Amino acid sequence: MRRFQSHFVLDVESDGPHPLDFNMISFALVSLADPTEGFSALLQPIHQNGGGWKAARDVSGISWERQRTEGRDARRVMEEVQTWAVETARRERITIWSDNPAYDWQFWNAYTHHFTGRNVAGFSARRIGDLDAGRRGAPLTTNGWKKWRRTEHTHDPLDDARGNAEALRTILEAMEGGG
Repeated sequence: MRRFQSHFVLDVESDGPHPLDFNMISFALVSLADPTEGFSALLQPIHQNGGGWKAARDVSGISWERQRTEGRDARRVMEEVQTWAVETARRERITIWSDNPAYDWQFWNAYTHHFTGRNVAGFSARRIGDLDAGRRGAPLTTNGWKKWRRTEHTHDPLDDARGNAEALRTILEAMEGGG
């Protein structure tokens, strides 16, 4: 759908709470216009922290060794994903949504700026739960939207971004229809 072509949903898995000392393990950026269109990658570690926090790594299911041997070069990936996003958005202003931009966005923003010198999405992201809570007039209840995911939430960033995009489309379409 053209009206959503410049909107994307981001999901990140990492081995810790912030990008200064921890690695983005993998991420996915999914088109809101067509959630089957997405870009995802497993990245080589940039911090030699021995794998970061075990609990964080357990969520992703990606071992330190697998990330080191199968991950792709972060510089190349961040250049490729930004090119993909600009082309998919047909050069319109890009907006990125996330379940938790305080987490996902900080890794995205740090990696894009560090490796490419720019972030094609600018300086901010939007939180799906806040939009839905405001729409429903329940600003302190921000998890209700997750029931509209169709793709299972697996902690594979591509699955999670797709499910979140499906739910966000449901919310936006309800808002457009007055629901």
